[in-house]
Amino acid sequence: MTAWRAEEQAIADLLAARHGDPFALLGPHEVAGGLAIRAFVPGTETLTALLPGGMLALERRNDAGFFEGFTPDAPGPPPYRLRATRGTESWTFDDPYAFGPTLGPLDDHLLVEGTHARLFERLGAHPCVHEGVAGTRFAVWAPNARRVSVVGDFNAWDGRRHPMRKRVDSGLWEIFLPAVAEGARYKFEILGRDGALCPLKADPYGFAAELRPATASIVARTDGFDWTDQAWMAARAAHDTRRAPMAIYEVHAGSWRRHPDGRFYSWDEISEALIPYAVDLGFTHLEFMPVNEHPLDASWGYQPIGLHAATARHGPPEGLARLIDRAHAAGLGVILDWVPAHFPLDAAGLSRFDGGPLYEHPDPRRGFLPGWGTAVFDFGRREVAAFLAANALFWLERFHADGLRVDAVSSMLYLDYDRAPDAWAPNEDGSNVNRDAVAFLQHVNGLIAREAPGAVTCAEEASAWPGITAPPVGTGLGFRLKWNMGWMNDTLRYVAKDPIHRRHHHDLVTFGLMYAWNEAFILPLSHDEVVHGKGTLLGRMPGDDWQRFATLRCLYAHMWGHPGKKLLFMGQEFAPWREWSETRECDWWLLQYAPHRGVQDLVRELNRLHRTHPALHARDCEPEGFRWIEADDADRSAFSWLRFDGAGGPPVAVVTNFTPLARPGHVIGLPAAGAWRVLLNTDAARYGGSGAGSAGEIMADPVGYRDLPASAALDLPPLGALFLEPVSWPLPERA
Repeated sequence: MTAWRAEEQAIADLLAARHGDPFALLGPHEVAGGLAIRAFVPGTETLTALLPGGMLALERRNDAGFFEGFTPDAPGPPPYRLRATRGTESWTFDDPYAFGPTLGPLDDHLLVEGTHARLFERLGAHPCVHEGVAGTRFAVWAPNARRVSVVGDFNAWDGRRHPMRKRVDSGLWEIFLPAVAEGARYKFEILGRDGALCPLKADPYGFAAELRPATASIVARTDGFDWTDQAWMAARAAHDTRRAPMAIYEVHAGSWRRHPDGRFYSWDEISEALIPYAVDLGFTHLEFMPVNEHPLDASWGYQPIGLHAATARHGPPEGLARLIDRAHAAGLGVILDWVPAHFPLDAAGLSRFDGGPLYEHPDPRRGFLPGWGTAVFDFGRREVAAFLAANALFWLERFHADGLRVDAVSSMLYLDYDRAPDAWAPNEDGSNVNRDAVAFLQHVNGLIAREAPGAVTCAEEASAWPGITAPPVGTGLGFRLKWNMGWMNDTLRYVAKDPIHRRHHHDLVTFGLMYAWNEAFILPLSHDEVVHGKGTLLGRMPGDDWQRFATLRCLYAHMWGHPGKKLLFMGQEFAPWREWSETRECDWWLLQYAPHRGVQDLVRELNRLHRTHPALHARDCEPEGFRWIEADDADRSAFSWLRFDGAGGPPVAVVTNFTPLARPGHVIGLPAAGAWRVLLNTDAARYGGSGAGSAGEIMADPVGYRDLPASAALDLPPLGALFLEPVSWPLPERA
């Protein structure tokens, strides 16, 4: 093919939006004898290049708007602008194809190698000044694409206008678009390897997005927020979460509060109401169900389409940053739910991003979860693992989140998770462990430990995998904490039984202490326990209303006295009757009634005791912080144990009675004789109880009981719990 025919073909490909190397054709090019400038500007009648030494009229080569001019006077590509006319209109603009790359060989290398820890700094849409001109640089990974264009408000969503430069070594595409600023809507138009046009794709690194049902990304910044939490962040780096109080209030931002007309609260409105509320109740952390952009409200965010975008339901991303900054100022940590296990098949998302499997595993036996109808990330592909790891760091660095609760870890660990026997692909040796996912989780937890000291990762994981919270070597995954799903299931099964039958299921409560220190645990009473027909925690308690409220109070005391960090889903602190729904706010009106206020007051007091008494938190994750007093009193469905801080401080005794019968004179063993104070009685009138049970001080006699040197007789309230501490410590017998 002659040079002229090759050029004509290149122009035809450009006009048909099929040219894979637009920078080879458009912009300034040194040619024999001078400089050629080519531009494609549809809808333009004339086009002129404004050069430092004068003007160069570009010839219109076809009606579509392709222009070309030649000057022998320019020794090399000079800076220039273009002036276009149409009728009486004229406008001047910078030519995107006159600018050099914004990425370099190091970006290519680190992406392919999978070691670029902060890909969010390089990919996506970044307002910037490039070669002296303000605009936005765009970059996206699409290695199988034949052509990628940025389309948006700024170019009439025309994929012919701004095809990108392909970086051959990495599959990255990039372009700098002058004058495009924050707030611009955009997507990527991708021509797949087979020549088929993909659905328009949102930016995998987009920092903001349109409100559903719209799906465009929005040019935004997340790097310029004026933080005031420097002291918090410095202290966090030295914080040992496992030995500190941790009571988490789990929140769905879209339904904690709603405006009367159903509108969502903004991030600022949420922070103004939620932060003082959580502080008043004594919680140490807020945990938000996924704040990422997601198309379906009913997914609660667990099927995200924008892993780097805070959902537009509550306003721009800086609103979330302000919320976290204000939470830190009030002494609250913030944990964000993070979903690296899977993603939805929505056309605008990651699914078949450049025409075929890219982010998902190419084998559907590993790349698709039939039960959830979602795609599974290809954890063994270095670029995908780097994308996810950098995303984790993004929320910790850019938004100062104090931790990530990692969703659905079990689905990541096992190749046969939620799959029929003939619908999964085993390893070569027939095993079912997803080794790529294991390596990924070890990597991301190690990365966070190094780059975000003090931040916690919490695994929602329901199997018996050994070492979820062990260091990330061997089978250890490196999480800081793990949700104790076994404790949750067993305990809720126990309290849901009629009290007369609980004696036959005593081991549901005691079994958890057989493995309580195999991992560092969180005890979760989460959103999953109050949806999908399960009712509410109050609603699953048996008996009449009085018994239900009393049992729920006893359950909460049992949980706060038990080893492990605490998590309670919003609304359950005041015992709602209605199952949670993402479509409405919590039933705050219930607080006009004393029984509901009583449960709320109990949660407030439990949180206060949890914070102020090291015995109730300092050794949550270590066996020396716990000792049974009596574990086998099945006939009376009673339990008693001691909590210790491991540093010689005063212990706390916890006693629970899960029958509706008062137990006067109930004997327990104690570590020392002398005066003991009742810290908490869940049957107290202030909590909505009957006022039965011990109060004030009791005396422990130097009479041994159950291998303890002292004992005391208590009045156990019906369906109630007591917390006790020594009046002074060490008591005389231990001095």
